Amino acid sequence: MAARASAPPNRPGPPAAPAVDPLVPAPLPLEAEEYLSWLSAEKGRSTNTLAAYRRDLRLYQGWLTRRHLALDAVRAADLSAYVTTLRDGGRAASSVARCLVPVRGLHRFLVDEGLVDHDPGADFDAPRVPSGLPKALTEDEVTRLLERVVGQDPIARRDRAVLEVLYGTGARISEVAGLSLPDIDLDGRMVRLFGKGAKERIVPLGRCARDALGEWLAPGGRDELEPDRWARRGDADAVFLNQRGGRLGRQGLWGIVRRHGDEVGLRGTLSPHVLRHSCATHMLDHGADIRAVQELLGHASISTTQVYTLVSSQRLQEAYRDAHPRARRPG
Repeated sequence: MAARASAPPNRPGPPAAPAVDPLVPAPLPLEAEEYLSWLSAEKGRSTNTLAAYRRDLRLYQGWLTRRHLALDAVRAADLSAYVTTLRDGGRAASSVARCLVPVRGLHRFLVDEGLVDHDPGADFDAPRVPSGLPKALTEDEVTRLLERVVGQDPIARRDRAVLEVLYGTGARISEVAGLSLPDIDLDGRMVRLFGKGAKERIVPLGRCARDALGEWLAPGGRDELEPDRWARRGDADAVFLNQRGGRLGRQGLWGIVRRHGDEVGLRGTLSPHVLRHSCATHMLDHGADIRAVQELLGHASISTTQVYTLVSSQRLQEAYRDAHPRARRPG
């Protein structure tokens, strides 16, 4: 009888990877609630911004609780350790930077209110986020997108107006969703937008955007989607309606942009914000003053708008290299 092979001795396996410290949200202390209330009342932060800040602060509070750290005991080294936890959890640099905004703001608020005597964020070097250039469509791609929406039925008129307004004004998706009928002046070719912090600005309507809006607001357009009875207060004044007769929200606007983008081969590259980027980039390509673009987009700081000058410069260099016969070495 053949000898039975002996079982190999038990050997220890490779060492287990260190467990990532989980981030578990915790209820916010009174000081943090006061900070969020201050942001709402004094700074005019939007509901969406406050909700995002609350989520980030609850994660931060959970991290502090696990370490038995009170807010007044946090130091710069603790913030560095928190950044390490966020990174170990797989968050991108941009996500880490975003999570730190309300955290640093909270500690600064506590000092300003005299609740603590030390701001750990003042001694803390926040991680840098690699700067990326906004993605913009070419003018041919925009033309192909806008010319794709044909027909005179109510949905075609609405979708055409949505795309023309997003590209023609450079408005944010939330600003377009919030448009009401009194905000539109077709005769004066102007539209009133309410941006971040409820800041109001008046921007021009180009010919194409004005014509598309005029078709949508004319008989056979918006009135075809009006319900017999408005479900919510404020829907009766909404510029853009969904098929149920309610105000078209952010998700509905996203769906319109994505659907028509897919139809012209822009799947995965088109969003409402890309149309905003494209508006700014194309204006600068054609010689617009950067201050005018800043005013159009509603940027609080000119530095935010200056990134588009980099895009225009990059596109100019690419066009030069591709077109000029002596821009490249032979071969």
